[in-house]
Amino acid sequence: MATRGEYTYPYPRPMVSVDAVVLRRDPAGVLVLLIRRGKPPFQGRLSLPGGFVELDEDLPEAAARELLEEAGVAGVDLLQVGAFGRPDRDPRGRNISIAFAALVEGAAPPVRAGDDATEALWVPLTAARDLPSDHGEILAAACRVVGLEPPGVKPTD
Repeated sequence: MATRGEYTYPYPRPMVSVDAVVLRRDPAGVLVLLIRRGKPPFQGRLSLPGGFVELDEDLPEAAARELLEEAGVAGVDLLQVGAFGRPDRDPRGRNISIAFAALVEGAAPPVRAGDDATEALWVPLTAARDLPSDHGEILAAACRVVGLEPPGVKPTD
């Protein structure tokens, strides 16, 4: 059996993070859960809850942990959306994010900001614009995975 560190390479390695898209139907329309970032990069801006994967956790566990830490939401069924890895997506360095999505039916789970988020709130999907990095792309992909029309996409005739 290999010992820890036995297989290391002198090549740069990317960071790995997760992002969570939680959507819910409301009588007024579809809402998305966003957080206001409390730290750089993108401090003060609304974004998807997410963060770095710990060395000892699986990706779905990391997404659930970040959702709980940053927005106070637990117990939603997260589906993997895909991987997002544009080289310039994170000003801190090379970062590949695996996105997850959930569509919540019924009453909204209560939210509370925590960790490096200063605010957690439900925002109308149609108002979720100017998200940092590739969060707009992630949001659109998550909508497609859960069977919703992505924001900014007009139905075709």
